[in-house]
Amino acid sequence: MTSPVHPTRPQLAVSGAIFRDGKVLLVRRARSPGKGFYSLPGGRVEFGESLHAALHREVDEETGLRIEILGLAGWREVLPGAGGGGHYLIMSFAARWTAREPVLNDEHDDFKWLAPDGLGDLKVTGGLLEVIEAARKLV
Repeated sequence: MTSPVHPTRPQLAVSGAIFRDGKVLLVRRARSPGKGFYSLPGGRVEFGESLHAALHREVDEETGLRIEILGLAGWREVLPGAGGGGHYLIMSFAARWTAREPVLNDEHDDFKWLAPDGLGDLKVTGGLLEVIEAARKLV
């Protein structure tokens, strides 16, 4: 198996902390980077696409959910590590679930609606807890 080819420039991405009845949606990544880690739905912003449009598209593609975006919860920069990887600037938004039930695409293999303070020993991506806490204040 060959290693993924990463862009040579930073990539802009979005993620959404989606709340429903006081719980936040987490999805488990089915492939690298971060295979096996729980994270928020999201992905790269396409050229000419607004951040909100990108988040709506990514959430629909990855989960099928409809959401209302409430505001920017924070951002995170992911730099390439010693083993390679991409350089990403991730803009994370607070959002509220409005319709549909989760139906995952091939990027994820599990989802959970969890209380923000109930993540316990769940294997999560870096900075996730801080983003969820900031998003909770906007809901």
